[in-house]
This record gives sequence, structure tokens and C-alpha cells, in this order.
Amino acid sequence: MAFSFRIVGAAVFLLAILWSAGLVGFAAAVPRDIADRTGHTDAIIVPTGGYGRLLSGLDLLRAGQAERLFISGVYTGVTLSQLLGKPESMLPDCCVDIGYSADDTYQNAEETAAWMAEHDYHSLRLVTGSYHMPRAILEFRRAMPDVRLVANPTFPQHVKVDDWWRYRGTAGLLASEYAKYLLALIRMPFNRASFQGSPP
Repeated sequence: MAFSFRIVGAAVFLLAILWSAGLVGFAAAVPRDIADRTGHTDAIIVPTGGYGRLLSGLDLLRAGQAERLFISGVYTGVTLSQLLGKPESMLPDCCVDIGYSADDTYQNAEETAAWMAEHDYHSLRLVTGSYHMPRAILEFRRAMPDVRLVANPTFPQHVKVDDWWRYRGTAGLLASEYAKYLLALIRMPFNRASFQGSPP
């Protein structure tokens, strides 16, 4: 019995070491800069979840870096004016679409894929928080493997990705994102099998 407990304890310890090493690698992969600031894409995509994302997406649209902006995962009935807390007169009079059917990153990717196909778009600039970008890229590339994706991270001031282990809030956020990233990785083969087995 004691031997079995030692085996279980050693296995748990090894898993903890592997998980911690993976978390460090994940944190290192969180982008610190925007690699492509000026490239043009067909669309700008903003999954809801941060005010700064919306403002960045609108700024990119105004700068002419895409034809349309799509905001995914908005609560049903909420308008762009309500999202930004600004009157209609201060908002773009065209080229912004809102999706209401997504509740998480997986569904953001699915909702965006349908919208991209509807508009026959083949490239997108993805605007989301830097800490969320690795998982968002994973899900969006799964849903749209043939679409060119440009990562456009935003950098919330409360997320301290440099020396992240010193900040309890950031460490908790990155650990949560890493766990969700692992779940998305585990789920991917099943999603692919389900897609391949679906009727034409």
C-alpha cells in the first residue's frame, strides 16, 4: 500500500512539474508586441471581452486596414453605441457587424468562420488581449485553416506579462488561460473527427 502511495505521489509531483514548465513556456509565448502593424486584411475581428479591444478594432478600421469589422460574442440586442458608451453620431456609419451567437472563444471562432464565408473573406486581423492571443489563434486557425490570420494583440495595463510570476492577478490569469489552452488542444482531434464525419 505504501509503495502505491509513493507511486501516486511521484506521478502527481511529475505532473505538477510538467504543468509548471508548460505554464512558463505558455507565458513566454504571450506576445509583447504587434508583429505586423500595417498589413491590410479583408476583415478585423474583435471577440468581446475588453473595452480596449473594441477601440483598437475601430481605430484599425478607420485607418483603412480592412474592409469591415466584426465584433463576435455580443449580448443579444446590445448595439455598438451601447458597447462603447458613445452616441451613434460618433461611430462609423458603415462596415461594422455584430455577432450575437458566441459565448466563448471556441464559439467566437465558429461565428467568425460563418461570417467570413458569407463575405468571401480570406484574411483577418484578430484583435484580442495579449494573454488571450495564443488560445484565440489556436481556435481561429482550427475553424479557418485556409484563412490568413494576423495577430493584433492589445495590452491591458492590469496584465503584467513581464515578471508575471510576481503579480498574483496576472499569474492567476495566465494559469487560467493555460488550462483553457490545454483543454482546447485536447478537444481539437475530436472536433476534427466530428467535422470529417458530418454529412455533406
